[in-house]
Amino acid sequence: MKLPGIVLAFVIALGALVWAQSATTGAIQGAVVDSKTSEKLAGVTVTVTSPALQSAQTAITDEAGFYKITGLPPGEYLVTFYYLDLTVERRGVIVAVNKTTPVYQKLDQSKSGGEVIRITASAPMIDPTSTKHGITIDQNYIKNIPVPGRTFQAVLGTAAGSQNDGGPSTESYSRIDDNTYQRSSAEPLSTFSIDVDTASYANTRRFLREGTLPPEDAVRIEELINYFPYDYPAPAQGGPFSITTEVGPSPWNGMHQLVRIGIATQAIADADVPPRNLVFLIDVSGSMEAENKLPLLVQAMNLLVDQLRPKDKIAIVVYAGASGLALPPTSGSDKRAIKTALAQLRAGGSTNGAAGIELAYKIAREELLPKGINRVILCTDGDFNVGTTSEGELTRLIETQRKGNVFLTVLGFGMGNLKDSTMEKLADRGNGNYAYIDSLDEAKKVLVKQAGATLVTVAKDVKIQVEFNPATVAGYRLIGYENRLLAAKDFNDDTKDAGEIGAGHSVTALYEIVPAGAAVPGAPKVDTLTYQKPAASTGARPDELMTVKVRYKAPTGDTSKLMTHVVHTARLQLSQTTNDFRFAAAVAGYGMLLRDSPFKGSLTWPQVAALARGALGADKGGYRKELVELVDLAAKTKRP
Repeated sequence: MKLPGIVLAFVIALGALVWAQSATTGAIQGAVVDSKTSEKLAGVTVTVTSPALQSAQTAITDEAGFYKITGLPPGEYLVTFYYLDLTVERRGVIVAVNKTTPVYQKLDQSKSGGEVIRITASAPMIDPTSTKHGITIDQNYIKNIPVPGRTFQAVLGTAAGSQNDGGPSTESYSRIDDNTYQRSSAEPLSTFSIDVDTASYANTRRFLREGTLPPEDAVRIEELINYFPYDYPAPAQGGPFSITTEVGPSPWNGMHQLVRIGIATQAIADADVPPRNLVFLIDVSGSMEAENKLPLLVQAMNLLVDQLRPKDKIAIVVYAGASGLALPPTSGSDKRAIKTALAQLRAGGSTNGAAGIELAYKIAREELLPKGINRVILCTDGDFNVGTTSEGELTRLIETQRKGNVFLTVLGFGMGNLKDSTMEKLADRGNGNYAYIDSLDEAKKVLVKQAGATLVTVAKDVKIQVEFNPATVAGYRLIGYENRLLAAKDFNDDTKDAGEIGAGHSVTALYEIVPAGAAVPGAPKVDTLTYQKPAASTGARPDELMTVKVRYKAPTGDTSKLMTHVVHTARLQLSQTTNDFRFAAAVAGYGMLLRDSPFKGSLTWPQVAALARGALGADKGGYRKELVELVDLAAKTKRP
């Protein structure tokens, strides 16, 4: 059969391009096995670094233990193997033009203890077409390997409409209009649903590290504040969570005060985590092809797999143009089978998320653990473009699927076509949480370090309602939570959906309040009523600012319970407040400056940085120090 002229020309041109690249670069390939059993190890992360490369190149070993990294400029390389918490470095690996350097590695899993093993060893060069060394596997081979029990093969193909660095951005964010001041005499109640999402912080960090300020609507201040741990007391015995409040001056308006409200749940030991029924719903469409999408996700999941126990089960559903089961429910003890399935995932095709959602929830319900953790974990860039695509239809689908005590986690990946608005709404409607994964460190934080808070739901439909005392508070403004506001009547309505909170997690909210007798900025003037008079106060209570009420349901319950907490007046200098208070205020200021909020007052970047530096405290994990670095980055970055 003759090829049409244009197709033939394309094939010739493509072949010339491949030949030109191979004529100036080389490759590294090899296999990884267990040193004691000779078992071929799937899911090993292999990275190569060199001064000749602008950034590290990464591969994941397949079920044959094979990996290959091509397109490497000639030079000396460091090859690093990561498996469980074992790290092995091979130094002095030489790559030459049009040659493939074999680097085989044996790993002793018994030495997995966080150590780094360094080996200086260069391997001989071989012709890339040679079969002397027993390696004839090409990456395209992977898609044809049968896996026991597997009913779906991920499609290997060209990314359809994928967004690459430098391409036009099609990212989307829901509009946010800052909460305004309310008069406590006219609006004494403020009601909102809690939010444990943290995606906005990691996403804004990604923008700043790329040298640009994030879009204003990408900045959700409550998610910035709740990214950080705070030193809240454990709940009283038998209670689901504690309520903590603190009052101090506003750093950006000396006439106002800040009130910090925190609720915290009891942390649970790893040994006490209930059995887990996890169904990963993974987007393998063309838009997930970039290194910071599907390849990063595979590395992240390998971290979680290493933590699974025999009583845990994991399944993998993939979706592109169609959906299918890449891994049937599998015991956490069979890590090889899980990592083998992960190693075979490839991106290609369009995105039909709705079909995948239905299949994932079906499997989760079939494997339901009445006293365990039942969760679908959706991993995507949110770019649904086939089948059910509108936000309204997708969120209604999630609402129908959430029945039956299966909760949802949404993990966002990538840049350029990130559909933040869609993913946030899916998490909100699916009794779940939303995190953005911009690095392997963030993946470890979400899926390993915070696995309890991320996966174990302690209470659902958690709502907060604050009643302000007009004798001491002239006006107030809730900082953040703009898309979580509820009507006052929704607080006692048990049919109204709200947020969920996990084990060892905390939620923080800040109110900026205007003291009684002071003018309320921007509050509209209301004419005196002709036929009605304001209700008489039952008592001034001059030592009280507000009453905080919290409603919540048990994870499998339908009837809410109520907790209350009274906040008293306080007159403290900012320096007399806790580190947590000042740091939370600094994060709020950071968010207001990123958003260019009309309520930022006299705040400046140096003031935010100084406030955060002075409130680092113990800073376990270094998260607070990182914020200071981001503040300094933001101060140097100009908006286009």
